[in-house]
Order: sequence, then structure tokens, then C-alpha cells
Amino acid sequence: MPGEPDELADELLAEELRQAAAVWDPVPPELVQSALDAFALHDLDARLAELTFDSLVDALPVRGALDPPRMLTFRAGELTVDVEVTGDGLIGQLLPPRSARIELLGGPGHVRPLTTDSLGRFTGDRPPTGPFALRLRTGAEVIVTEWLRA
Repeated sequence: MPGEPDELADELLAEELRQAAAVWDPVPPELVQSALDAFALHDLDARLAELTFDSLVDALPVRGALDPPRMLTFRAGELTVDVEVTGDGLIGQLLPPRSARIELLGGPGHVRPLTTDSLGRFTGDRPPTGPFALRLRTGAEVIVTEWLRA
């Protein structure tokens, strides 16, 4: 078989490179833990809500505003999720209005339920810290927003 020695040599070289990288440039333990945490929170049946607006990136700065709230908009199909993150917590609304169970995700064991009403409005009394996402359960549908840094 003409290609086998080259394939074996490539596999041996790749293994040597993996071992060298593990010794000389190891993956930081925090990164490994973050990857494991993200995988543990992965919901296979969930639809991903795409971030369509982030005031840190898309908005023009407001003159004189010392600590403006962060405005976020996510979209999954016909559902829009508007969120305002402040130093006091977060508030938001689902459009079109509907009730849902919403959870603020911050890592394994860091899931906080948010208060919702029949108009799709929700509040959280503490702002997120570090990476966060929202998980929405609307009947049989599960939607998860993209992960963002607070």
C-alpha cells in the first residue's frame, strides 16, 4: 500500500507535537475548566438565539453617561429577547410577549431563575458576573442565547 508509511509518519509526528505542546505550552487549567463547564451546560435540543445588537459594539457613546446600561437584543426565529444589564441587575422582555421560564446561566451550579410575567417581562436583582447566557423555556421549546462577558 503506497500511502501507509507516510500516514504512519504523519501520525507519529502529530503525536510528538501534541506531547511537546503539552510540556512547553500547556492549556491553562482555567481554560480546560471553562470548556468542560460550557459542554456541561450544552442543551442539545435548544435553539441558539443570535445576538443582533450589543450597545458595547453597536451603539454610539452618550456624552456625559458615566455608567450606561448595556442593551442586548437576541433573535431566534420570530422570538426577540431584549435585555438591559445595569449595575443593579437586569431587566428584559420577550417579543412577541409570552410567558417563559428564564434562567441566567453563569457556569455549572450558577443558574439563577428570573422572574417573568405574562407579558414576557423579566427581572433579575443581581447583574451577571463573568460569562453569562440566558436559557428560555417557552412550552416545549428551549432557546439559549449566545454567551457574553458581563
